Amino acid sequence: FHQLKEAFPIAPILSHFNPSLPTIVETDASDYALRALLSQVSCSGKHPIAFDSFKLLPAELKHDIHDKERLGIVWALKCWRDFLLSLSSSFAVLTNYSSLQNLMTLNILTCLQAPWAEFLSEFHFSITCFPGRLATLPDALSCWDDIYLERGEDLISKNPMNYQKKIKQDEIQASKFFEVKV
Repeated sequence: FHQLKEAFPIAPILSHFNPSLPTIVETDASDYALRALLSQVSCSGKHPIAFDSFKLLPAELKHDIHDKERLGIVWALKCWRDFLLSLSSSFAVLTNYSSLQNLMTLNILTCLQAPWAEFLSEFHFSITCFPGRLATLPDALSCWDDIYLERGEDLISKNPMNYQKKIKQDEIQASKFFEVKV
């Protein structure tokens, strides 16, 4: 009980959204899924506001990795549109693909990218690239074995010990992530 009581003030716990605080959206894409983290920086450090992940649809699986990463940004901004449009200043989008930094300045857009660019023009943000090794928390949201399951399959009943081990590993990675200053 006492350890839990001491851990609360220092643990990265979910916070309420505050439109006056600096805001960060972190996105990442894998072959099969998108994941995102909405967080804010206060005087006590970086705190998560929301997490989300999404299994790609069959048509989206055919996109190249750059378009999957772009889709990840668009999807995350759609998820948290109300929060992000209420901000009093611009926000940062962190991704591990440096080619996305010119996303809003592309002169030639494909028919897939054009609607995304139109949607993104509503927001005031900057895209920053960071090394993939620092993306432990967004990565943890999509590197689960259950995204490969067919409908009706249950990962926990197949191998409950592996599932618990994976949760523990992701908790350790997530705690390391919040030690990084953005």
